[in-house]
Amino acid sequence: MTETRLSFKEMCVKFDVTPRTLRYYEYIELIAPEKEGRARFYGPREVARMKLILRGRRFGFSLEEIRQWLLIYGKKGERPQLEDWLRLADRQLQELDRQRAELEASIADLRALRETAAGELEKLPEA
Repeated sequence: MTETRLSFKEMCVKFDVTPRTLRYYEYIELIAPEKEGRARFYGPREVARMKLILRGRRFGFSLEEIRQWLLIYGKKGERPQLEDWLRLADRQLQELDRQRAELEASIADLRALRETAAGELEKLPEA
């Protein structure tokens, strides 16, 4: 793989995404590779954007939210982009905290049910 430009295949391998995913990100204008005939090449800008896209997805942001956030930099600059990022991050942190509380409650319920079932099993005669 070259450091300055990655081929379509190299980009898929580097980020462990399918060709369909990479084409879709291009279609919805998250990335814009250089094109030479039918070949696509990804420079440092696209690599950086791909890292941001995948990180955003991992944090639970929608592709549209990521797209809008990336557009801000080109239209308004770094400060508005960072201000928007803080707003999005605060909102997502609240959502993740809510999901974590829900998950912890489910785990506690399942553990309690498991303990009840284990206790009931001990009371039963051997088969």
